Amino acid sequence: MKRILLAGAMMVSTLGFSQTKADKLGWKLGSQAYTFNRFTLAEALDKMDSVGVHYVECYNGQKIGGGIEGVFEWKMDAAKQARVKALFKQKNKVLVAYGVLSPADEKEWVDVFNFAKAMGIQVITAEPKREHWDLVSKLCDQYQIKVAIHDHPKPSHYWHPDSVLVAIKGRSPLMGSCADIGHWVRSGLDPVECLKMLKGHVLHSHFKDLNEKSPDAHDVVWGTGVSNISGVLAELKAQHFRGMFSVEYEYHWENSVPEVKESVKYWWAQVNKL
Repeated sequence: MKRILLAGAMMVSTLGFSQTKADKLGWKLGSQAYTFNRFTLAEALDKMDSVGVHYVECYNGQKIGGGIEGVFEWKMDAAKQARVKALFKQKNKVLVAYGVLSPADEKEWVDVFNFAKAMGIQVITAEPKREHWDLVSKLCDQYQIKVAIHDHPKPSHYWHPDSVLVAIKGRSPLMGSCADIGHWVRSGLDPVECLKMLKGHVLHSHFKDLNEKSPDAHDVVWGTGVSNISGVLAELKAQHFRGMFSVEYEYHWENSVPEVKESVKYWWAQVNKL
C-alpha cells in the first residue's frame, strides 16, 4: 500500500499540486473504469495512470485483459480474483469501489459482499430493490462494507435525494449516497442543494460536469460546464465528507484521456484552494 500511495503522490506532484490537502480532507480521487469501457480493465488502468489517478471503481462486465480471460464480475472464482489483485498490484492501483449493482435476490447480495471482502473493496455502489433495504443494512454491518445508493435519472427509483433518504432511514450508517452529481443535473436538480439534503450520508461520488441541464447533456472538462464543481467541493468540505471521487467521463469514449486529464488538474487546483 505504501508503495502505491507514493506512486500516486509522485504523479500528483508532476501535475504541480500537493496531495496534502486532499489527504487532510480524507479525499481520494479515482476513476470509475466505465470511463474507459471501450477498453479492457488492464488498458483502463494504464489510462488512469496517464491522467494521474490511482484509486479505482470497477464495474460489472468489463473484459479484464492483461493475459486474464473473462470479465470483472462478482462470480469470479478465487484463482481469477487472485490474478486480478496481482494485476492491480502490478499497475500500482488500489481497488476501492465496485458498481453500480442491483442484485436480484438475497443469495446474490451475499455473494457480492463475499466478493467485496475478498477483493478488499470498501464501497459497493448500488441501486437495491426496495425489498432488500433491510438485508443490505444487515450485510453492511456484518461485513463492515459501505453500500452507496446511486442516483440514475428517472425511471430509476433513486433519481431524487428524498428516495435515498427513505431507503437509509433507521438503517446502518454504512448505507448512504453515491452522489452522482451529473445525473442530478440531468434530472433538473441542483447538485449543491441535493448534497445539502443528504448531509452526513454521502459515502461516495461519481463526478461529472455537463454541458447543459438536460437529459441529453454530455460530459465536458470539469469547470467548463453547469455542475458547479467548485460549489460541490465546498459543500462536501463543509459536510466533512471523507471518501472517493470517481471520475466518470462518458463522452469521446475512444479518446477521453485528454479531457479526463484536464478535469483531474482542475479538481486538484480547486481542492488546493479550499
